[in-house]
Amino acid sequence: MVVTSLKLQDLIEEIRGAKTQAQEREVIQKECAHIRASFRDGDPVHRHRQLAKLLYVHMLGYPAHFGQMECLKLIASSRFTDKRVGYLGAMLLLDERHDAHLLITNSIKNDLSQGIQPVQGLALCTLSTIGSAEMCRDLAPEVEKLLLQPSPYVRKKAILTAVHMIRKVPELSSVFLPPCAKLVHERHHGILLGTITLITELCERSPAALRHFRKVVPQLVQILRTLVTTGYSTEHSISGVSDPFLQVQILRLLRILGRNHEESSETMNDLLAQVATNTDSSRNAGNAVLFETVLTIMDIRSAAGLRVLAVNILGRFLLNSDRNIRYVALTSLLRLVQSDHSAVQRHRPTVVECLQETDASLSRRALELSLALVNSSNVRAMIQELQAFLESCPPDLRADCASGILLAAERFAPTKRWHIDTILHVLTTAGTHVRDDAVANLTQLIGGAQELHAYSVRRLYNVLAEDISQQPLVQVAAWCIGEYGDLLLAGNCEEIEPLQVDEEEVLALLEKVLQSHMSLPATRGYALTALMKLSTRLCGDNNRIRQVVSIYGSCLDVELQQRAVEYDTLFRKYDHMRAAILEKMPLVERDGPQADEEAKESKEAAQLSEAAPVPTEPQASQLLDLLDLLDGASGDVQHPPPLDPAPGGALVHLLDLPCAPPPPAPIPDLKVFEREGVQLNLSFSRPPENSALLLITVTATNFSEGDVTHFICQAAVPKSLQLQLQAPSGNTVPARGGLPITQLFRILNPNKAPLRLKLRLTYNHFHQSVQEIFEVNNLPVESWQ
Repeated sequence: MVVTSLKLQDLIEEIRGAKTQAQEREVIQKECAHIRASFRDGDPVHRHRQLAKLLYVHMLGYPAHFGQMECLKLIASSRFTDKRVGYLGAMLLLDERHDAHLLITNSIKNDLSQGIQPVQGLALCTLSTIGSAEMCRDLAPEVEKLLLQPSPYVRKKAILTAVHMIRKVPELSSVFLPPCAKLVHERHHGILLGTITLITELCERSPAALRHFRKVVPQLVQILRTLVTTGYSTEHSISGVSDPFLQVQILRLLRILGRNHEESSETMNDLLAQVATNTDSSRNAGNAVLFETVLTIMDIRSAAGLRVLAVNILGRFLLNSDRNIRYVALTSLLRLVQSDHSAVQRHRPTVVECLQETDASLSRRALELSLALVNSSNVRAMIQELQAFLESCPPDLRADCASGILLAAERFAPTKRWHIDTILHVLTTAGTHVRDDAVANLTQLIGGAQELHAYSVRRLYNVLAEDISQQPLVQVAAWCIGEYGDLLLAGNCEEIEPLQVDEEEVLALLEKVLQSHMSLPATRGYALTALMKLSTRLCGDNNRIRQVVSIYGSCLDVELQQRAVEYDTLFRKYDHMRAAILEKMPLVERDGPQADEEAKESKEAAQLSEAAPVPTEPQASQLLDLLDLLDGASGDVQHPPPLDPAPGGALVHLLDLPCAPPPPAPIPDLKVFEREGVQLNLSFSRPPENSALLLITVTATNFSEGDVTHFICQAAVPKSLQLQLQAPSGNTVPARGGLPITQLFRILNPNKAPLRLKLRLTYNHFHQSVQEIFEVNNLPVESWQ
């Protein structure tokens, strides 16, 4: 018995009525068998119905490739019903990866020349959807002719097809330049909107087109002024805003034409001020126009007053109830904070309020902007606000907030005491989230502030007595107690409340740190060393310290065991040298944002060093004996001759000479990625005023035949470094060596740590989504040394 094929409506009802996926597959497999049989029989009457059912099956995700050739047959048919389904099938089942799509080039060319508007519309839609570079080159003359056809329906579709052709083949821009100059005078909304889009694509991909269309800036300004003042078409008004889609597109084109061009920027300045002041911001359509206006003002060479007006618009956005608008405002202000810092500073209270947003993305953007707004004049108030936010911020923001506060304090600290208090507050609040170099930076800071030694050790002792869970804070406190334990016991600090501390309490606290299950091996090492140093700072008996040190001589941790064995040997064999070996640590030079500020102090110290006594031979002998601490007798060691002080003194005088430093050597560029014509290159530079800051310019180029769209480059560095990503110059890399995308990375590396980058690239290329994650470990040594 022959089972008749189902109609499209009956097939849809039967598929939707299937209760299981197995039943659905059974229905589809049975119907696909009927469709194949119909195609083999060559039924010309019902071929379009069979293909329509196959397209529905394809939309459900089932294979339908066997219908590709039937699409070509239907397109070649003279019946409109066949062409309609054939072109629809071609758009769904064919793309550039299938050679079959080239077979419809002649059919599209014939249909474009027929003069039947519905057929021309179908052909243009198909060409703009699946048209490859070869098809675009072959059919560009036909599309150019249709751009000036009397029918608005055909012209609108021809313009959109031309946009696709320019994206595929940028060298076709010369073909569409003359028609665009005439289409700008159109009054039809769809044609004018498509024309502005086409001109935008031409200007982005062709420098010649950019120069050509700068001549029509006055005309574009007049069109936009008409939209703002009198309205263009009431049927296209949205929420009282006249044709916002057309306004936004014109503003984008003006932004491209006015970039780095003084004359064009001057022509549009008055208009931009008019749009910014007359557009209603109570509706979302008006906000969209205002945002594009702000972007245009910031990209062109606008007047200073106009830029302030743009920043004020973004400030009003921060007060909007819509979270998306507030996020856009924060992101835009973050881009402008470098160029218009004073204007953005006026909205600092509103930005700080945004820190309390419940939305994580909003609070993160507000945090980044707040940190960028910190300067020497507002550092106290801003750090206080950021510290309050640190206490209640989500866990995923604590690391960024803590690192930002530490960097801002290091850069803009008004006094050393304030700097120390700020770091202690961060370590107390979020000690487990700070960067790895926080402990070293704080110990260097305390060691360099001799007048604050007593204050720092008492503050740290009080904090440590309350909480030993924050490991970085415990490490700093243990180091400070070991170095300046005598000042802690003296109790002569007048800057804080007097507190009587005896030796037993200090030793008990350090033993508590050693025995705590929360203490890391590194923390125990700090505590053990602190106990050892206290053996020379305290006046009492050292038996308790010796007992603790001997206990850890059998510790399972190798590092801690070795340290305890060495200390125990120092007690037993070299007790006469213990006081000299365990003296206070010398001041270590710092490489950071405050290095220039401390240059004067370093110079004074150098001058004082001329009068310092030269180490004698017995002291040098003792140091050599220390190196052989565990090797038994050291009587055969050859001692070096005493140092001659004359070269040192000459060096000090030499440093005082006003000589200019040599210019830094250029850092070579590096290519880090290449795939299918897409390349990523890194170029390096370092500002002379800050040797710890590295500027990396990332340049993405495209030498393939297809455009790269939605390009995003993200980066990560080790925790000891600070990375700031600037906004890229765009997200589209035109084919065949078009204008590249550039993005700036700012990396702060105060400790000169080896630099490693982890990059993630995401983009669309040849209608495929590409994601690449890779590490760059071969960066030039000059980039971090």
